[in-house]
Amino acid sequence: MSDGTVLAAGNFLIPDATFLAEIFAFLLILAALWKFVIPPIQKSMEARQEAIRAQIDESREARERLEAAEAEYKNALAEARAEAARMREEAAKTKREIIEAAKEEARVEAEGVTRRAEERLEIERRQVLVQLRQEVGRMSAELASRIVGESLADTALQTRIIDRFLAELDEADTGAKAQPEQVR
Repeated sequence: MSDGTVLAAGNFLIPDATFLAEIFAFLLILAALWKFVIPPIQKSMEARQEAIRAQIDESREARERLEAAEAEYKNALAEARAEAARMREEAAKTKREIIEAAKEEARVEAEGVTRRAEERLEIERRQVLVQLRQEVGRMSAELASRIVGESLADTALQTRIIDRFLAELDEADTGAKAQPEQVR
């Protein structure tokens, strides 16, 4: 037996009692770890994974909301630009209409001023003609009374003489205008 004990003690392939006790202790520790330590660690890891998944989902949703908000912002900006362009066009149209209305009003006012000025000129021309006729008639009557030697006191006679004299002057003036080249 001494020979077999030496052989067993020297052969590392044959397990001895210490080895078996170490294996039993290892399995016991492993079972305790499996029963008491690993389940809380697994729960903690699963909770951490769920929290990470939730954060990823929230991040994805936030990115989608951000993209939607950016698209909405771009649409609102495009609408605001279109509205601003439409308002500029309306303002330009209103400006043109106001300018056209002011031009028309000014044209009408200018025509009215011109017409009133022409009417005043016509009235003044008539007044001047009447005064001129009276003056020419008076001078003609004086000249005729000097030439004839008698006074023309009769106003009806005076008016007829003046009208005849002015008619002759008008005829002479019309004839002179018709033949200006032949006089020379």
